[in-house]
Amino acid sequence: MKHIITVALLAVACAAQAKLPAPAPMDDAAKAKAEEAKAKAAHATKVDNYKLCKSMDVAAAHYFKTAGAKATKPSDKAPACVDPGPFAAAGAPAAAPAATPAQAPAKAPAKKS
Repeated sequence: MKHIITVALLAVACAAQAKLPAPAPMDDAAKAKAEEAKAKAAHATKVDNYKLCKSMDVAAAHYFKTAGAKATKPSDKAPACVDPGPFAAAGAPAAAPAATPAQAPAKAPAKKS
């Protein structure tokens, strides 16, 4: 009886493993959209890690401030938190930096009356 059940389950399992159709090929627009989504996800991960690093710094600073003599010294080996900056798509032109005071256009002197 066990052999019959085993053979029946094996037949059902083989029938269930039918071939799936191949995915449709992606056009260039879909590939670009997928790459941008991947880049956005990677940037979001960097931003999340930066926020986590900053919150750990705040928690550690609070601990060292309130623990008093029983606290150990903070480690100098910990890397500093690095801000990833705003998201910039790979194909988009980079935003122009803000004009510095040296590059700002000169203002006309005020007339004395």
